[in-house]
Amino acid sequence: MSPLFTGRAGFALVIAAGVIVTIALPLIDGMFGLVQATVFIAMAVLALSLGFIWGFGGIMCFGQSAFFGLGGYAYAIAAIDFGGSSWAVLLAIAVPAAFAAMLGYFMFYGRISDAYMGVITLTVAVILYNVMNSTSGSQYHIGAAELGGFNGMPSVPPINLPGDPSAALSPLQFFILSMILLMAVYTGLRLLLASRFGRVLVAIRENETRAMLLGYDPRFYKLVAFAIGGGIAGLSGCLFTNWGGFISPTAFSLAQSAQIIIFVLLGGIGTLLGPIMGAVAIEYLITLTGTQHRFDANLILGVILLGFVLLVPQGVVPAIAAQLARVIPARRRAGASSQTVTAP
Repeated sequence: MSPLFTGRAGFALVIAAGVIVTIALPLIDGMFGLVQATVFIAMAVLALSLGFIWGFGGIMCFGQSAFFGLGGYAYAIAAIDFGGSSWAVLLAIAVPAAFAAMLGYFMFYGRISDAYMGVITLTVAVILYNVMNSTSGSQYHIGAAELGGFNGMPSVPPINLPGDPSAALSPLQFFILSMILLMAVYTGLRLLLASRFGRVLVAIRENETRAMLLGYDPRFYKLVAFAIGGGIAGLSGCLFTNWGGFISPTAFSLAQSAQIIIFVLLGGIGTLLGPIMGAVAIEYLITLTGTQHRFDANLILGVILLGFVLLVPQGVVPAIAAQLARVIPARRRAGASSQTVTAP
């Protein structure tokens, strides 16, 4: 892949773009645009969680919505019971991470094949969807927080300034916080993949048997990566719940699971920038087609996805990187040839 996407220059470019968006968007867009951009960011964080474990760990997880929904519900319950968001945000990350670690332990140490992992994770998401759907009635509650069944949990307290539950973040402040968290997750994953752990994880993805012969335990590395992905998905669920002030069992739905996979496939597996771009592009198209009542949003998205799969099967970011890798060396060769001809 082109160094523009993988090297330090690429990292600096992505962070610079994030800073520019954080500063410029509030200046050029209204409140509605900021609110919509915030949900795009939440979905980008969610896409990163799957892009990391699938693209770099080789873990087929078709039920990433399970951790997304757990994060949303954990935040909502904790925020209602504790009356503040500090512990709620931490629990929104810790609960899905712990659940992913528990599920991953049985999958990886149980020698479950990749294909069955996809089925198991999807089944877990379906189970959680049905369980939460059946919690209607006041008897289903955790502390003061009623689960609400298929109606969900409305009026979830928003993120507030630490130590002051009454000082809720404004939409602008929440947008800035979401952008900071997105860039922090991206930076953290870049550093993790550049570390010894990340190099071993990629080696396991490429050839698990060879990694075992070199003395590494693939089960442990996959388990840690899976738990990290679960925690990141939980953070996304927390942001999404704050964005709408609401969480419902649809967070665990098959449609949500499929949408996350589409984010990653469209952007490109094996990249971190790809899932971000895929999530933003799909969410923007959903918003755009939703305002055009003459069109069926699902039909249009299906056609777009089919076109990308057929024409750009590797994803947008890898396709752009491959094109740049061909163009840049060609220009360098042309420049070197010109210097050779004109040299005295």
